[in-house]
Amino acid sequence: MVPTRMRAVVLTGHGGIDRLVARDDVPTPQPGHDEVVVRVGACGLNNTDINTRTGWYDSKVESSVTEELGLHGRDDGAAASWNKSTVTFPRIQGAAVAGVITAVGGSVEPSRIGQRVLVDPSVRDPSLPRRAQLVEYLGSERDGGFAEFVAVPSVNAHAVETSLTDAELATFPCSYDTAEEMLSRAALAAGETILVTGAGGGVGTALIQLALVRGAQVVAVASRSKQQRLEALGVHHFVARDEGDLRASVEHLVGERGVDVVADVVGGSLFGPVLKVLRRGGRYTSSGAIGGPMAAMDLRDLIYKDLEMYGITNPTADTFRRLVHLIEEGLLRPLLDAAYPLEDLRMAQEQLLKRAHVGKLVVVP
Repeated sequence: MVPTRMRAVVLTGHGGIDRLVARDDVPTPQPGHDEVVVRVGACGLNNTDINTRTGWYDSKVESSVTEELGLHGRDDGAAASWNKSTVTFPRIQGAAVAGVITAVGGSVEPSRIGQRVLVDPSVRDPSLPRRAQLVEYLGSERDGGFAEFVAVPSVNAHAVETSLTDAELATFPCSYDTAEEMLSRAALAAGETILVTGAGGGVGTALIQLALVRGAQVVAVASRSKQQRLEALGVHHFVARDEGDLRASVEHLVGERGVDVVADVVGGSLFGPVLKVLRRGGRYTSSGAIGGPMAAMDLRDLIYKDLEMYGITNPTADTFRRLVHLIEEGLLRPLLDAAYPLEDLRMAQEQLLKRAHVGKLVVVP
C-alpha cells in the first residue's frame, strides 16, 4: 500500500541550509501515463544539490554559495546552466535514487511493480540534439529522492540485479554516470595516463574506478589527508593539492611528456596549471568547478598543444546503461562514506561542504 502522504525534505527557495524543511505531510506522487513511482531505499548527495539550493547555476540569483564554499572574490556573472529559470519551489531535491517500484502508470507493464531499480536522473527529449537532450533533472526541475517516494519516467528506472544495499547503490547515480561520460568523451584508452582533480569526492573516486577499469594509469590530486584511502583504491600516483608546484610534481611522476587526459571537477585556480601537464594532443574534460567557475588560461596551451576540451552536463542514456552493466558485473566498488536519516539532510549537506569525505554521502528515508 502506498500512503497518500509521505515524509520529505522540501527546498523552499534559493539560499542557505535553512531553506531545507523536513515535513511529514507531503502528498505522495502519483505516476503519470508513462511513469513509475519508486519507494526510495536511499538517495545520494551530490554537488548539484548544493548548486541548485544556492542558485549557483543561475547568474541572476543572488547566491550564498560563495560564502558556503569558501570562495571569495569570484564573479558569477557569466555562470551558465541548463536550468536558469526552470527550478520552482517548493522542490524536493535528490538525484541519486535506488529503490523499488511500487506503482505504475497506464502505459507501463504492471509486472514492473516490485522491481528493484536504479534511477537515471537525466530526463531527456530524444528529439533534441544529442548533447542538448536534458530537459529535466531529478531534484532540480522535478521532485527527487529526498523523500519516501518519487515519480520518474519508466525509461529512467533501470532494473538492477545486485547484492549491494540501497545505500551502496545510491552512491552511483550522478557521480558515476557523469564520470563515465567524461571518460567516454575524452576517449581514455588502456595504457594512457589520466590526471584526476578533486580525486577524493564522488565524481573523483568514480573517475578513478572507471579509469582503472579501462586499464589507464591514474594520477590523483587531492588533500594530503586522503592519500592513503586513494592509494588503497588503486591510484598509481598521488599529488597533494596546494603543496608545491603541481606541474613539477606531475612531471616528476610521469615525465615531461605529461598526461594524456585531465579529468577536472575543481576548476578555479587549478584550471591553468592542469592544462600545463597535458601532452600535445591531450584531452581536458570537466563536469564541475567546486574551486570556482571563473578561471584564467594560457591560450597557447590550447592552440599550440592542439588540445581537445569537453564540457559535460548531459550523460547519455547509453552511458547510464553501461554504468548499470558495470555494477551488475561487480566491476565497481561502492564508496559509501556515511549514511544519514532523511531528517538529517541538513547535517549531511554540511558534511558534503566540508570536503573531508572520500566517496559518497547518502540519506535513507
